[in-house]
Amino acid sequence: MLQYELFLFSAFWILIGAIDDLCVDVIWIGRYICRRLHLCRHALPLTVNQLADPVDHKRLAVFVPAWREADVIGDMLQNCMRQWSTWAGRYRIFVGCYPNDPYTATAIIDAARGNADIRLVLVEHDGPTTKADCLNRLWRALRADEIAEGYTAKAVILHDAEDSVHADELLVFNCLISRVGAVQLPVIPIRTASSRWISGHYCDEFAEAHGKNLVVRETLGASLPLAGVACAIERRLMGHLAQINGGRPFDAHSLTEDYELGIRMGAAGGRTIMARIWDHEGRLVGTRSCFPDTLQTSVRQKTRWLTGIALAGWDRLGWKGNIAQKWMLCQDRKSIFGTIVVIAGYICLLLTAILAAAQVQGLYQPPAMRAEIIILLWLNSAFLLWRLAVRAGFVAALYGPKEALLSVPRSIVSNVIAIMAMRRACTNYLRHCFGAPLTWDKTAHHFMPDKLAHSG
Repeated sequence: MLQYELFLFSAFWILIGAIDDLCVDVIWIGRYICRRLHLCRHALPLTVNQLADPVDHKRLAVFVPAWREADVIGDMLQNCMRQWSTWAGRYRIFVGCYPNDPYTATAIIDAARGNADIRLVLVEHDGPTTKADCLNRLWRALRADEIAEGYTAKAVILHDAEDSVHADELLVFNCLISRVGAVQLPVIPIRTASSRWISGHYCDEFAEAHGKNLVVRETLGASLPLAGVACAIERRLMGHLAQINGGRPFDAHSLTEDYELGIRMGAAGGRTIMARIWDHEGRLVGTRSCFPDTLQTSVRQKTRWLTGIALAGWDRLGWKGNIAQKWMLCQDRKSIFGTIVVIAGYICLLLTAILAAAQVQGLYQPPAMRAEIIILLWLNSAFLLWRLAVRAGFVAALYGPKEALLSVPRSIVSNVIAIMAMRRACTNYLRHCFGAPLTWDKTAHHFMPDKLAHSG
């Protein structure tokens, strides 16, 4: 009886979720066909060769918050200077640091020595605080810089301390930011050679999310959540958000300030686009980043994402917007319920294996399978194969066929991490409902993508 009830529950909701995902796939396929047939008259350029750099000499401001990032921040800043050498004087990097983090400050000073395009900005109080708090300090530093030197930045670009930037990033931002409120470039995870399964599953998730899901959101006119890295926000729009939020564009109480910033920008009338543009060598212009490569650190990061987006985000952002926006919010928030369904499915599989073993021993005789069970099995099996094939296709386009094949078994790893993160997220949020504050659980970074032996 338990097996049957769990099967009906999990199979029904898995089918509903599969149909929901299929709708996204169909929209993406339709958009792809239209672009291939040149039916989209306002399609963005697909290569950097088609971008005309507007020589307006306005400076681009880059925000990099840092707490205990001594292992990577120096390499990150030096890589920025190498990649953006032709843009010297047209950008300025504001790096946020804390008074009680001298090693990170030293690494920033060493990397910035002799380069006027890098500013070390000290937060007024000891760390750690939230990332949003550090970003607000960088915003105040930019405002002071603009007043002192008599300029107004063209855009604010967000990056993390472990990011490996692309040489054409500033060109893309400079060309597109005048058309829209914000531009998001793809985030391209680079897995470590020693973590094929944990860090590798981020490759699968981001390849599909930034190759399909965000593209569909833009097509539907829904607000795009920002990734917190490789994104540029138009300076006037950022100032407007700061003005309506008491001078602080980022909410210091949010665990996912980047996600909420994108949603709030859409509500304020700012349009965000997902820019998928290829460089002269045929590589996707985006930011390559390293993600957690152990089970513990990955669960901690996914816990923060689930808490900030699916739980706290529900309270903080509500269900505002048109039908497309509400659908996309549902896509973001269904992860908690989806994880419960996956748990029910795995328990059902375990019970099925136990009953099968009992049948072999002659201890149990299963009843004849009902018609609805057979139909659900066939439908969900077909949708599962489709889902794995779609993800493998996006992974293959970015990482090649080997990683595409690995994405199939890595889907199990992704489910296990989601289950563990869901338990922690629900526990943390329940405590928050009884008065405990939501705390920032920062991800530690120890290497840059360019330093990895495996290039992805």
